[in-house]
Amino acid sequence: MSNFIVSARKYRPARFDEVVGQQHVSQTLKNALQNDQLAHAFLFCGPRGVGKTTCARILAKVLNCENITADHEACNECSSCKSFNENASFNITELDAASNNSVEHIRALIEQVRFQPQQGQYKIFIIDEVHMLSQQAFNAFLKTLEEPPAYAIFILATTEKHKIIPTILSRCQIFDFRRIQVSSIVDHLNNICQKENIEADKDALHIIGQKADGALRDALSIFDRISSSLSSTDGKRKITYDHVIENLNVLDYDYYFKIVDAMLVEDLSKVLLTFDDILKKGFEADLFINGLADHLRNLLVCKDPSTLQLLEVSDGLKDRYHQQAQSVPGSFMLTALNICNDCDVNYKMARNKRLHVEMAIIKMTYINRAIHIAQHSAPATAPVEEKKTPDLSTSESPTPVSQNKPVPPEPSAISSSPETTTTQTEIKESPVVEEKKSPLPTVGIRSEYDTPTLLNLDDLEEAYEEEAPEVVKPKEAINPETLRAAWDQFSDTVQSPSLKATLKRAELEIEDAQITVVIGSTMAKELIQQENKLMPFIRKQLQRDDLTMKLKVDQSKMPEEAIVKPKKLLTIKEKYDLMKEQNPLIDNLRKKFELKPDND
Repeated sequence: MSNFIVSARKYRPARFDEVVGQQHVSQTLKNALQNDQLAHAFLFCGPRGVGKTTCARILAKVLNCENITADHEACNECSSCKSFNENASFNITELDAASNNSVEHIRALIEQVRFQPQQGQYKIFIIDEVHMLSQQAFNAFLKTLEEPPAYAIFILATTEKHKIIPTILSRCQIFDFRRIQVSSIVDHLNNICQKENIEADKDALHIIGQKADGALRDALSIFDRISSSLSSTDGKRKITYDHVIENLNVLDYDYYFKIVDAMLVEDLSKVLLTFDDILKKGFEADLFINGLADHLRNLLVCKDPSTLQLLEVSDGLKDRYHQQAQSVPGSFMLTALNICNDCDVNYKMARNKRLHVEMAIIKMTYINRAIHIAQHSAPATAPVEEKKTPDLSTSESPTPVSQNKPVPPEPSAISSSPETTTTQTEIKESPVVEEKKSPLPTVGIRSEYDTPTLLNLDDLEEAYEEEAPEVVKPKEAINPETLRAAWDQFSDTVQSPSLKATLKRAELEIEDAQITVVIGSTMAKELIQQENKLMPFIRKQLQRDDLTMKLKVDQSKMPEEAIVKPKKLLTIKEKYDLMKEQNPLIDNLRKKFELKPDND
Protein backbone atom coordinates (compact mmCIF):
# COMPACT_ATOMS: atom_id res chain seq x y z
CA MET A 1 0.00 0.00 0.00
CA SER A 2 1.50 3.30 -1.10
CA ASN A 3 1.53 6.40 1.06
CA PHE A 4 -0.53 8.39 -1.41
CA ILE A 5 -1.98 11.62 -0.05
CA VAL A 6 -4.81 13.35 -1.87
CA SER A 7 -4.06 16.76 -3.30
CA ALA A 8 -6.54 18.48 -1.00
CA ARG A 9 -4.36 17.45 1.98
CA LYS A 10 -0.99 17.41 0.32
CA TYR A 11 -1.27 20.96 -1.01
CA ARG A 12 -3.30 22.40 1.83
CA PRO A 13 -2.21 26.02 2.46
CA ALA A 14 0.01 26.52 5.49
CA ARG A 15 0.28 30.33 5.23
CA PHE A 16 -2.21 33.12 4.69
CA ASP A 17 -0.50 33.98 1.40
CA GLU A 18 -1.22 30.49 0.06
CA VAL A 19 -4.98 30.65 0.61
CA VAL A 20 -6.70 30.76 -2.79
CA GLY A 21 -9.46 33.25 -3.50
CA GLN A 22 -9.94 34.55 0.08
CA GLN A 23 -7.57 37.49 0.18
CA HIS A 24 -10.15 39.69 1.90
CA VAL A 25 -10.23 37.32 4.89
CA SER A 26 -6.51 36.56 5.14
CA GLN A 27 -5.51 40.21 4.84
CA THR A 28 -8.03 41.27 7.53
CA LEU A 29 -6.70 38.63 9.93
CA LYS A 30 -3.11 39.68 9.29
CA ASN A 31 -4.00 43.32 9.92
CA ALA A 32 -5.72 42.33 13.19
CA LEU A 33 -2.56 40.52 14.26
CA GLN A 34 -0.43 43.51 13.32
CA ASN A 35 -2.62 45.98 15.24
CA ASP A 36 -3.11 43.60 18.17
CA GLN A 37 -6.90 43.83 17.81
CA LEU A 38 -7.76 40.17 17.76
CA ALA A 39 -11.28 39.14 18.74
CA HIS A 40 -11.95 36.27 21.13
CA ALA A 41 -14.54 34.58 18.86
CA PHE A 42 -14.63 34.21 15.08
CA LEU A 43 -17.28 32.77 12.76
CA PHE A 44 -16.11 31.61 9.33
CA CYS A 45 -19.09 30.96 7.06
CA GLY A 46 -19.36 30.18 3.36
CA PRO A 47 -19.80 27.34 0.82
CA ARG A 48 -18.03 24.02 1.11
CA GLY A 49 -14.40 23.65 0.10
CA VAL A 50 -13.45 27.35 0.08
CA GLY A 51 -10.93 27.35 2.97
CA LYS A 52 -12.83 28.00 6.22
CA THR A 53 -11.17 25.29 8.31
CA THR A 54 -7.84 25.93 6.60
CA CYS A 55 -7.87 29.61 7.60
CA ALA A 56 -8.89 28.63 11.14
CA ARG A 57 -5.87 26.31 11.43
CA ILE A 58 -3.49 28.89 9.98
CA LEU A 59 -4.76 31.51 12.46
CA ALA A 60 -4.40 29.07 15.37
CA LYS A 61 -0.86 28.21 14.25
CA VAL A 62 0.16 31.87 13.96
CA LEU A 63 -1.28 32.77 17.38
CA ASN A 64 0.99 30.29 19.19
CA CYS A 65 4.04 30.74 16.97
CA GLU A 66 7.10 31.76 18.98
CA ASN A 67 8.80 33.58 16.09
CA ILE A 68 6.17 35.31 13.97
CA THR A 69 7.60 36.67 10.72
CA ALA A 70 7.48 40.31 9.66
CA ASP A 71 4.46 39.67 7.46
CA HIS A 72 2.67 37.95 10.38
CA GLU A 73 3.04 34.37 9.18
CA ALA A 74 4.08 31.29 11.13
CA CYS A 75 7.79 30.46 11.13
CA ASN A 76 7.33 26.65 10.84
CA GLU A 77 10.54 26.21 12.88
CA CYS A 78 9.60 26.72 16.53
CA SER A 79 8.41 23.88 18.76
CA SER A 80 4.81 25.11 18.64
CA CYS A 81 4.73 25.12 14.81
CA LYS A 82 6.40 21.70 14.63
CA SER A 83 3.94 20.17 17.09
CA PHE A 84 1.09 21.71 15.10
CA ASN A 85 2.43 20.31 11.83
CA GLU A 86 2.66 16.88 13.46
CA ASN A 87 -0.89 17.22 14.81
CA ALA A 88 0.39 16.95 18.38
CA SER A 89 -0.40 20.40 19.76
CA PHE A 90 -2.23 20.41 23.12
CA ASN A 91 -3.19 24.06 22.78
CA ILE A 92 -5.36 23.59 19.71
CA THR A 93 -8.59 21.59 20.05
CA GLU A 94 -10.79 20.71 17.09
CA LEU A 95 -14.39 19.66 17.62
CA ASP A 96 -16.71 18.28 14.96
CA ALA A 97 -20.13 19.60 15.93
CA ALA A 98 -21.84 17.25 13.51
CA SER A 99 -21.04 14.26 15.77
CA ASN A 100 -20.58 16.15 19.07
CA ASN A 101 -23.67 18.31 19.21
CA SER A 102 -25.15 17.61 22.64
CA VAL A 103 -25.00 19.58 25.86
CA GLU A 104 -22.56 17.06 27.39
CA HIS A 105 -20.01 17.68 24.63
CA ILE A 106 -20.21 21.45 25.12
CA ARG A 107 -19.83 21.01 28.88
CA ALA A 108 -16.71 18.94 28.31
CA LEU A 109 -15.40 21.71 26.05
CA ILE A 110 -16.09 24.32 28.71
CA GLU A 111 -14.16 22.23 31.24
CA GLN A 112 -11.13 22.32 28.94
CA VAL A 113 -11.40 26.13 28.73
CA ARG A 114 -10.74 26.37 32.47
CA PHE A 115 -7.16 25.07 32.08
CA GLN A 116 -4.47 27.48 30.87
CA PRO A 117 -2.24 26.54 27.90
CA GLN A 118 0.81 24.48 28.81
CA GLN A 119 2.88 25.92 25.98
CA GLY A 120 2.26 29.11 24.07
CA GLN A 121 0.09 32.11 24.73
CA TYR A 122 -3.38 31.01 23.58
CA LYS A 123 -5.65 28.03 23.76
CA ILE A 124 -7.65 27.82 20.51
CA PHE A 125 -10.89 25.87 20.03
CA ILE A 126 -11.96 25.19 16.43
CA ILE A 127 -15.59 24.00 16.15
CA ASP A 128 -16.46 22.83 12.63
CA GLU A 129 -20.05 22.57 11.34
CA VAL A 130 -21.20 24.58 14.36
CA HIS A 131 -24.75 24.90 12.97
CA MET A 132 -25.28 21.21 13.89
CA LEU A 133 -25.28 22.00 17.63
CA SER A 134 -28.62 21.56 19.34
CA GLN A 135 -30.57 24.44 20.83
CA GLN A 136 -29.61 23.37 24.37
CA ALA A 137 -25.94 23.10 23.40
CA PHE A 138 -26.00 26.62 21.96
CA ASN A 139 -27.54 27.96 25.16
CA ALA A 140 -24.94 26.17 27.27
CA PHE A 141 -22.18 27.68 25.15
CA LEU A 142 -23.42 31.30 25.30
CA LYS A 143 -21.83 32.47 28.57
CA THR A 144 -18.41 30.99 27.85
CA LEU A 145 -18.42 32.37 24.29
CA GLU A 146 -19.27 35.87 25.47
CA GLU A 147 -16.77 36.13 28.35
CA PRO A 148 -14.01 33.57 27.87
CA PRO A 149 -10.64 33.71 29.65
CA ALA A 150 -8.01 35.96 28.09
CA TYR A 151 -6.10 32.97 26.75
CA ALA A 152 -9.11 31.29 25.06
CA ILE A 153 -10.05 31.96 21.43
CA PHE A 154 -12.97 30.29 19.64
CA ILE A 155 -13.07 29.82 15.86
CA LEU A 156 -16.43 28.55 14.55
CA ALA A 157 -16.91 27.32 10.99
CA THR A 158 -20.21 26.63 9.21
CA THR A 159 -21.73 26.28 5.76
CA GLU A 160 -25.22 27.31 6.93
CA LYS A 161 -25.04 30.60 8.75
CA HIS A 162 -28.82 31.03 8.85
CA LYS A 163 -29.18 28.03 11.20
CA ILE A 164 -27.10 29.65 13.95
CA ILE A 165 -29.09 31.45 16.63
CA PRO A 166 -28.73 35.26 16.73
CA THR A 167 -27.28 35.23 20.26
CA ILE A 168 -24.27 33.28 18.97
CA LEU A 169 -23.87 35.51 15.91
CA SER A 170 -23.82 38.65 18.04
CA ARG A 171 -20.89 37.30 20.06
CA CYS A 172 -18.66 36.49 17.07
CA GLN A 173 -16.67 38.40 14.49
CA ILE A 174 -18.13 37.11 11.21
CA PHE A 175 -16.11 36.47 8.05
CA ASP A 176 -17.93 35.52 4.86
CA PHE A 177 -15.94 33.29 2.50
CA ARG A 178 -16.64 33.57 -1.23
CA ARG A 179 -16.88 31.00 -3.97
CA ILE A 180 -13.52 30.68 -5.69
CA GLN A 181 -13.35 31.97 -9.25
CA VAL A 182 -12.61 29.56 -12.08
CA SER A 183 -9.49 31.50 -13.03
CA SER A 184 -8.09 31.15 -9.49
CA ILE A 185 -8.80 27.41 -9.49
CA VAL A 186 -7.09 27.03 -12.88
CA ASP A 187 -3.97 28.86 -11.68
CA HIS A 188 -3.78 26.71 -8.55
CA LEU A 189 -4.23 23.49 -10.55
CA ASN A 190 -1.57 24.64 -13.00
CA ASN A 191 0.91 25.10 -10.13
CA ILE A 192 0.12 21.61 -8.84
CA CYS A 193 0.65 20.18 -12.32
CA GLN A 194 4.11 21.69 -12.45
CA LYS A 195 4.99 20.19 -9.07
CA GLU A 196 3.59 16.77 -10.05
CA ASN A 197 5.30 16.82 -13.46
CA ILE A 198 1.95 16.70 -15.29
CA GLU A 199 1.28 18.53 -18.54
CA ALA A 200 -2.27 19.92 -18.78
CA ASP A 201 -4.25 21.77 -21.41
CA LYS A 202 -5.68 25.10 -20.37
CA ASP A 203 -9.14 24.11 -21.62
CA ALA A 204 -8.99 20.87 -19.61
CA LEU A 205 -8.25 22.74 -16.37
CA HIS A 206 -11.07 25.16 -17.14
CA ILE A 207 -13.50 22.23 -17.39
CA ILE A 208 -12.34 21.00 -13.98
CA GLY A 209 -12.74 24.49 -12.52
CA GLN A 210 -16.25 24.85 -13.89
CA LYS A 211 -17.25 21.39 -12.68
CA ALA A 212 -16.05 22.24 -9.15
CA ASP A 213 -18.64 25.06 -8.88
CA GLY A 214 -16.45 27.38 -6.81
CA ALA A 215 -15.13 24.75 -4.37
CA LEU A 216 -11.36 24.25 -4.50
CA ARG A 217 -11.55 20.97 -2.59
CA ASP A 218 -13.93 19.58 -5.22
CA ALA A 219 -11.58 20.74 -7.96
CA LEU A 220 -8.64 18.96 -6.31
CA SER A 221 -10.70 15.78 -5.93
CA ILE A 222 -11.59 15.89 -9.63
CA PHE A 223 -7.96 16.57 -10.47
CA ASP A 224 -6.87 13.46 -8.52
CA ARG A 225 -9.49 11.40 -10.33
CA ILE A 226 -8.31 12.59 -13.74
CA SER A 227 -4.61 12.26 -12.98
CA SER A 228 -5.05 8.70 -11.66
CA SER A 229 -6.56 7.65 -14.99
CA LEU A 230 -3.63 8.95 -17.02
CA SER A 231 -1.10 6.64 -18.62
CA SER A 232 2.55 7.62 -18.38
CA THR A 233 4.44 8.12 -21.66
CA ASP A 234 8.18 8.76 -21.37
CA GLY A 235 7.76 9.38 -17.68
CA LYS A 236 5.35 12.30 -18.24
CA ARG A 237 1.58 12.42 -18.01
CA LYS A 238 -0.69 14.79 -19.91
CA ILE A 239 -4.25 15.94 -19.14
CA THR A 240 -6.07 16.68 -22.39
CA TYR A 241 -9.42 18.30 -23.02
CA ASP A 242 -10.89 15.15 -24.61
CA HIS A 243 -9.72 13.02 -21.69
CA VAL A 244 -11.38 15.34 -19.15
CA ILE A 245 -14.78 15.57 -20.88
CA GLU A 246 -14.80 11.80 -21.33
CA ASN A 247 -14.11 11.07 -17.66
CA LEU A 248 -16.37 13.80 -16.27
CA ASN A 249 -19.24 13.06 -18.67
CA VAL A 250 -19.18 16.65 -19.93
CA LEU A 251 -20.69 17.55 -23.29
CA ASP A 252 -18.17 18.97 -25.74
CA TYR A 253 -18.42 22.66 -26.67
CA ASP A 254 -18.26 21.72 -30.35
CA TYR A 255 -21.77 20.29 -30.26
CA TYR A 256 -23.25 23.58 -29.13
CA PHE A 257 -21.32 25.58 -31.71
CA LYS A 258 -22.52 23.23 -34.46
CA ILE A 259 -26.13 23.36 -33.31
CA VAL A 260 -26.23 27.17 -33.12
CA ASP A 261 -24.64 27.47 -36.57
CA ALA A 262 -27.24 25.05 -37.99
CA MET A 263 -30.09 26.94 -36.32
CA LEU A 264 -28.99 30.22 -37.89
CA VAL A 265 -29.33 28.72 -41.40
CA GLU A 266 -32.49 26.77 -40.41
CA ASP A 267 -30.84 23.41 -41.10
CA LEU A 268 -33.28 21.35 -39.03
CA SER A 269 -31.92 18.00 -40.21
CA LYS A 270 -28.43 18.77 -38.94
CA VAL A 271 -29.81 20.00 -35.61
CA LEU A 272 -31.86 16.84 -35.01
CA LEU A 273 -29.03 14.54 -36.10
CA THR A 274 -26.58 16.30 -33.78
CA PHE A 275 -29.03 15.96 -30.91
CA ASP A 276 -29.44 12.26 -31.72
CA ASP A 277 -25.65 11.83 -31.67
CA ILE A 278 -25.56 13.43 -28.22
CA LEU A 279 -28.18 11.01 -26.90
CA LYS A 280 -26.30 8.04 -28.35
CA LYS A 281 -23.21 9.05 -26.37
CA GLY A 282 -25.22 8.56 -23.18
CA PHE A 283 -26.01 12.18 -22.29
CA GLU A 284 -29.42 13.01 -20.86
CA ALA A 285 -31.68 15.40 -22.73
CA ASP A 286 -31.99 17.78 -19.76
CA LEU A 287 -28.19 18.01 -19.54
CA PHE A 288 -28.12 19.01 -23.20
CA ILE A 289 -30.81 21.68 -22.91
CA ASN A 290 -29.13 23.23 -19.84
CA GLY A 291 -25.78 23.18 -21.60
CA LEU A 292 -27.33 24.86 -24.63
CA ALA A 293 -28.77 27.56 -22.35
CA ASP A 294 -25.30 28.16 -20.86
CA HIS A 295 -23.86 28.36 -24.38
CA LEU A 296 -26.45 30.96 -25.42
CA ARG A 297 -25.79 32.87 -22.22
CA ASN A 298 -22.07 32.98 -23.04
CA LEU A 299 -22.86 34.23 -26.55
CA LEU A 300 -25.04 36.96 -25.09
CA VAL A 301 -22.23 37.96 -22.72
CA CYS A 302 -19.85 38.29 -25.69
CA LYS A 303 -22.13 40.82 -27.38
CA ASP A 304 -21.04 43.64 -25.08
CA PRO A 305 -17.31 44.17 -24.36
CA SER A 306 -18.15 45.39 -20.85
CA THR A 307 -19.69 42.00 -19.93
CA LEU A 308 -16.96 39.92 -21.54
CA GLN A 309 -15.33 39.44 -18.15
CA LEU A 310 -18.31 37.30 -17.09
CA LEU A 311 -17.21 34.60 -19.55
CA GLU A 312 -15.35 31.97 -17.50
CA VAL A 313 -13.60 30.03 -20.29
CA SER A 314 -10.09 29.82 -21.65
CA ASP A 315 -8.71 32.52 -23.94
CA GLY A 316 -8.86 30.33 -27.04
CA LEU A 317 -12.48 29.38 -26.40
CA LYS A 318 -13.30 32.99 -25.60
CA ASP A 319 -12.24 34.02 -29.10
CA ARG A 320 -14.45 31.32 -30.59
CA TYR A 321 -17.42 32.52 -28.57
CA HIS A 322 -16.76 36.08 -29.68
CA GLN A 323 -16.69 35.09 -33.36
CA GLN A 324 -19.99 33.22 -33.22
CA ALA A 325 -21.63 35.97 -31.17
CA GLN A 326 -21.05 38.43 -34.02
CA SER A 327 -23.25 36.35 -36.35
CA VAL A 328 -26.04 35.62 -33.89
CA PRO A 329 -28.73 38.33 -33.49
CA GLY A 330 -29.56 39.41 -29.98
CA SER A 331 -33.26 38.69 -30.54
CA PHE A 332 -32.38 35.09 -31.44
CA MET A 333 -30.39 34.64 -28.21
CA LEU A 334 -33.11 36.05 -25.95
CA THR A 335 -35.88 34.03 -27.60
CA ALA A 336 -33.81 30.84 -27.56
CA LEU A 337 -32.94 31.34 -23.89
CA ASN A 338 -36.63 31.72 -23.08
CA ILE A 339 -37.43 28.50 -24.96
CA CYS A 340 -34.62 26.64 -23.15
CA ASN A 341 -35.89 27.87 -19.80
CA ASP A 342 -39.48 26.75 -20.52
CA CYS A 343 -38.20 23.38 -21.73
CA ASP A 344 -36.14 22.88 -18.57
CA VAL A 345 -39.02 23.89 -16.26
CA ASN A 346 -41.50 21.50 -17.92
CA TYR A 347 -39.00 18.67 -18.54
CA LYS A 348 -39.91 16.63 -15.46
CA MET A 349 -43.63 16.71 -16.30
CA ALA A 350 -43.14 15.60 -19.92
CA ARG A 351 -43.81 11.92 -20.61
CA ASN A 352 -41.94 11.81 -23.91
CA LYS A 353 -38.86 13.71 -22.82
CA ARG A 354 -36.98 13.35 -26.09
CA LEU A 355 -39.90 14.77 -28.08
CA HIS A 356 -40.25 17.56 -25.53
CA VAL A 357 -36.63 18.66 -26.10
CA GLU A 358 -36.90 18.16 -29.88
CA MET A 359 -39.92 20.47 -30.02
CA ALA A 360 -37.87 23.11 -28.21
CA ILE A 361 -34.92 22.91 -30.62
CA ILE A 362 -37.32 22.93 -33.60
CA LYS A 363 -38.78 26.19 -32.31
CA MET A 364 -35.28 27.61 -31.89
CA THR A 365 -34.37 26.58 -35.45
CA TYR A 366 -37.09 28.78 -36.93
CA ILE A 367 -36.72 31.74 -34.57
CA ASN A 368 -35.34 34.06 -37.27
CA ARG A 369 -38.25 33.31 -39.58
CA ALA A 370 -40.79 33.89 -36.81
CA ILE A 371 -39.14 37.19 -35.87
CA HIS A 372 -39.14 38.31 -39.50
CA ILE A 373 -42.86 37.51 -39.87
CA ALA A 374 -43.69 39.26 -36.59
CA GLN A 375 -41.79 42.39 -37.60
CA HIS A 376 -43.49 42.72 -40.97
CA SER A 377 -46.99 41.46 -40.25
CA ALA A 378 -48.16 44.57 -38.38
CA PRO A 379 -49.38 47.36 -40.69
CA ALA A 380 -47.13 50.37 -40.92
CA THR A 381 -49.03 53.61 -40.46
CA ALA A 382 -48.32 56.21 -43.10
CA PRO A 383 -49.13 59.90 -42.80
CA VAL A 384 -52.62 60.63 -44.02
CA GLU A 385 -52.75 62.91 -47.03
CA GLU A 386 -54.89 65.99 -46.96
CA LYS A 387 -58.29 65.67 -48.53
CA LYS A 388 -58.71 67.45 -51.79
CA THR A 389 -62.03 68.72 -53.05
CA PRO A 390 -62.91 66.77 -56.17
CA ASP A 391 -63.24 68.73 -59.37
CA LEU A 392 -66.88 68.17 -60.39
CA SER A 393 -66.46 69.91 -63.71
CA THR A 394 -64.34 67.11 -65.14
CA SER A 395 -65.89 63.91 -66.30
CA GLU A 396 -63.39 61.75 -64.42
CA SER A 397 -64.14 62.45 -60.81
CA PRO A 398 -62.05 60.84 -58.13
CA THR A 399 -63.33 57.74 -56.47
CA PRO A 400 -65.31 58.57 -53.32
CA VAL A 401 -63.78 57.06 -50.22
CA SER A 402 -65.64 56.80 -46.94
CA GLN A 403 -63.79 57.77 -43.77
CA ASN A 404 -64.50 54.50 -42.06
CA LYS A 405 -63.59 52.31 -45.00
CA PRO A 406 -60.00 51.06 -45.30
CA VAL A 407 -58.54 51.73 -48.70
CA PRO A 408 -56.38 49.01 -50.25
CA PRO A 409 -52.85 49.86 -51.32
CA GLU A 410 -51.96 50.36 -54.90
CA PRO A 411 -51.35 46.91 -56.35
CA SER A 412 -47.87 46.74 -57.79
CA ALA A 413 -48.29 43.47 -59.67
CA ILE A 414 -51.91 43.47 -60.82
CA SER A 415 -51.01 43.62 -64.46
CA SER A 416 -48.40 45.19 -66.66
CA SER A 417 -50.98 46.44 -69.16
CA PRO A 418 -53.34 49.29 -68.29
CA GLU A 419 -56.60 47.74 -67.11
CA THR A 420 -59.56 48.83 -65.13
CA THR A 421 -58.75 49.52 -61.46
CA THR A 422 -61.62 50.20 -59.12
CA THR A 423 -62.40 49.80 -55.47
CA GLN A 424 -64.85 47.28 -54.11
CA THR A 425 -67.49 49.94 -53.51
CA GLU A 426 -67.47 50.97 -57.15
CA ILE A 427 -67.96 47.38 -58.28
CA LYS A 428 -71.08 47.02 -56.19
CA GLU A 429 -72.60 50.32 -57.25
CA SER A 430 -72.11 50.13 -60.99
CA PRO A 431 -70.87 47.15 -62.96
CA VAL A 432 -69.65 49.31 -65.79
CA VAL A 433 -66.92 51.82 -65.01
CA GLU A 434 -64.64 53.97 -67.04
CA GLU A 435 -60.95 53.26 -67.36
CA LYS A 436 -58.79 55.25 -64.97
CA LYS A 437 -55.05 55.60 -65.11
CA SER A 438 -54.78 57.59 -61.93
CA PRO A 439 -53.32 55.70 -58.94
CA LEU A 440 -55.45 54.61 -56.03
CA PRO A 441 -55.71 56.93 -53.02
CA THR A 442 -52.76 56.61 -50.63
CA VAL A 443 -54.67 56.97 -47.37
CA GLY A 444 -53.51 54.31 -44.87
CA ILE A 445 -51.03 52.63 -47.21
CA ARG A 446 -49.28 49.70 -45.54
CA SER A 447 -45.63 48.79 -45.65
CA GLU A 448 -44.20 47.03 -48.67
CA TYR A 449 -44.19 43.71 -46.81
CA ASP A 450 -47.96 43.94 -46.18
CA THR A 451 -48.87 44.77 -49.77
CA PRO A 452 -50.27 41.56 -51.27
CA THR A 453 -48.96 40.35 -54.60
CA LEU A 454 -52.19 39.94 -56.59
CA LEU A 455 -52.77 38.80 -60.14
CA ASN A 456 -56.21 40.22 -60.92
CA LEU A 457 -58.97 42.34 -59.54
CA ASP A 458 -60.86 39.36 -58.07
CA ASP A 459 -57.87 38.55 -55.88
CA LEU A 460 -57.76 42.16 -54.72
CA GLU A 461 -61.42 42.00 -53.71
CA GLU A 462 -60.85 38.75 -51.83
CA ALA A 463 -57.83 40.15 -49.98
CA TYR A 464 -59.85 43.06 -48.61
CA GLU A 465 -63.14 41.28 -48.16
CA GLU A 466 -62.81 41.40 -44.38
CA GLU A 467 -62.13 45.14 -44.38
CA ALA A 468 -65.06 46.06 -46.64
CA PRO A 469 -68.15 47.42 -44.86
CA GLU A 470 -70.86 44.83 -44.69
CA VAL A 471 -74.40 45.70 -45.66
CA VAL A 472 -76.51 45.38 -42.53
CA LYS A 473 -79.72 43.57 -43.37
CA PRO A 474 -82.75 43.98 -41.17
CA LYS A 475 -83.26 40.86 -39.10
CA GLU A 476 -86.53 39.05 -39.44
CA ALA A 477 -88.88 38.83 -36.48
CA ILE A 478 -88.90 35.52 -34.60
CA ASN A 479 -92.09 33.48 -34.75
CA PRO A 480 -93.30 32.56 -31.21
CA GLU A 481 -94.14 29.06 -32.43
CA THR A 482 -90.59 28.59 -33.72
CA LEU A 483 -89.22 29.85 -30.40
CA ARG A 484 -91.48 27.43 -28.49
CA ALA A 485 -90.40 24.53 -30.65
CA ALA A 486 -86.73 25.26 -30.04
CA TRP A 487 -87.42 25.70 -26.31
CA ASP A 488 -89.23 22.33 -26.10
CA GLN A 489 -86.49 20.68 -28.12
CA PHE A 490 -83.93 21.76 -25.52
CA SER A 491 -86.15 20.69 -22.62
CA ASP A 492 -86.35 17.19 -24.10
CA THR A 493 -82.55 16.89 -23.85
CA VAL A 494 -82.48 17.85 -20.15
CA GLN A 495 -81.93 14.96 -17.74
CA SER A 496 -83.06 16.69 -14.56
CA PRO A 497 -86.82 16.03 -14.04
CA SER A 498 -87.35 19.24 -12.04
CA LEU A 499 -85.64 21.42 -14.69
CA LYS A 500 -87.51 19.67 -17.51
CA ALA A 501 -90.88 20.27 -15.80
CA THR A 502 -89.93 23.92 -15.15
CA LEU A 503 -89.02 24.49 -18.82
CA LYS A 504 -92.24 22.84 -20.01
CA ARG A 505 -94.39 25.04 -17.75
CA ALA A 506 -92.60 28.29 -18.65
CA GLU A 507 -94.44 30.82 -20.79
CA LEU A 508 -92.42 32.58 -23.50
CA GLU A 509 -92.79 36.08 -24.89
CA ILE A 510 -90.62 37.52 -27.66
CA GLU A 511 -90.08 41.19 -28.44
CA ASP A 512 -87.32 42.17 -30.87
CA ALA A 513 -84.25 40.24 -29.60
CA GLN A 514 -85.39 39.77 -25.99
CA ILE A 515 -87.05 36.58 -24.76
CA THR A 516 -89.15 37.01 -21.62
CA VAL A 517 -89.63 33.78 -19.67
CA VAL A 518 -92.50 33.80 -17.17
CA ILE A 519 -92.23 31.22 -14.39
CA GLY A 520 -94.14 30.67 -11.19
CA SER A 521 -91.49 30.64 -8.48
CA THR A 522 -88.07 31.92 -7.51
CA MET A 523 -86.77 28.36 -7.32
CA ALA A 524 -87.72 27.82 -10.96
CA LYS A 525 -85.91 31.04 -11.85
CA GLU A 526 -82.72 29.80 -10.19
CA LEU A 527 -82.95 26.47 -12.01
CA ILE A 528 -83.13 28.18 -15.40
CA GLN A 529 -80.34 30.63 -14.53
CA GLN A 530 -78.00 27.76 -13.68
CA GLU A 531 -78.48 26.13 -17.10
CA ASN A 532 -75.63 27.61 -19.17
CA LYS A 533 -76.38 25.64 -22.33
CA LEU A 534 -79.91 27.00 -22.80
CA MET A 535 -79.31 30.31 -24.55
CA PRO A 536 -76.47 29.07 -26.81
CA PHE A 537 -78.82 26.31 -27.99
CA ILE A 538 -81.69 28.75 -28.65
CA ARG A 539 -79.40 31.18 -30.52
CA LYS A 540 -78.07 28.36 -32.68
CA GLN A 541 -81.52 26.99 -33.50
CA LEU A 542 -82.96 30.39 -34.36
CA GLN A 543 -79.72 31.65 -35.98
CA ARG A 544 -79.79 34.84 -33.93
CA ASP A 545 -76.67 35.67 -31.91
CA ASP A 546 -78.19 38.79 -30.40
CA LEU A 547 -80.91 37.05 -28.42
CA THR A 548 -81.12 37.77 -24.69
CA MET A 549 -83.27 36.22 -21.98
CA LYS A 550 -85.18 37.87 -19.16
CA LEU A 551 -86.73 35.85 -16.34
CA LYS A 552 -89.97 37.04 -14.74
CA VAL A 553 -91.57 35.46 -11.65
CA ASP A 554 -95.39 35.34 -11.57
CA GLN A 555 -96.75 33.24 -8.69
CA SER A 556 -100.13 32.99 -10.38
CA LYS A 557 -98.51 30.73 -12.95
CA MET A 558 -97.52 28.22 -10.28
CA PRO A 559 -99.36 24.87 -10.72
CA GLU A 560 -101.93 23.98 -8.05
CA GLU A 561 -100.19 20.75 -7.06
CA ALA A 562 -97.04 22.76 -6.30
CA ILE A 563 -98.86 25.19 -3.98
CA VAL A 564 -98.43 24.23 -0.36
CA LYS A 565 -101.66 25.05 1.50
CA PRO A 566 -101.43 25.85 5.20
CA LYS A 567 -102.84 23.12 7.42
CA LYS A 568 -105.59 23.77 9.93
CA LEU A 569 -104.44 23.71 13.55
CA LEU A 570 -106.23 21.04 15.59
CA THR A 571 -107.16 21.28 19.24
CA ILE A 572 -106.09 18.67 21.76
CA LYS A 573 -109.60 17.20 21.79
CA GLU A 574 -109.59 16.89 17.98
CA LYS A 575 -106.15 15.28 18.01
CA TYR A 576 -107.35 12.75 20.59
CA ASP A 577 -110.40 11.89 18.53
CA LEU A 578 -108.21 11.25 15.49
CA MET A 579 -105.93 9.01 17.54
CA LYS A 580 -108.98 7.14 18.89
CA GLU A 581 -110.25 6.51 15.37
CA GLN A 582 -106.95 4.94 14.42
CA ASN A 583 -106.62 2.92 17.66
CA PRO A 584 -109.81 2.47 19.72
CA LEU A 585 -107.89 0.79 22.58
CA ILE A 586 -106.44 4.14 23.51
CA ASP A 587 -109.82 5.07 24.99
CA ASN A 588 -109.59 2.10 27.39
CA LEU A 589 -106.23 3.39 28.54
CA ARG A 590 -107.72 6.83 29.18
CA LYS A 591 -110.54 5.35 31.25
CA LYS A 592 -108.15 3.18 33.25
CA PHE A 593 -106.09 6.14 34.34
CA GLU A 594 -109.09 8.48 34.52
CA LEU A 595 -107.69 10.97 32.06
CA LYS A 596 -109.65 13.78 30.41
CA PRO A 597 -108.38 15.55 27.24
CA ASP A 598 -108.45 19.33 27.29
CA ASN A 599 -110.80 21.17 24.97
CA ASP A 600 -108.22 23.80 23.96
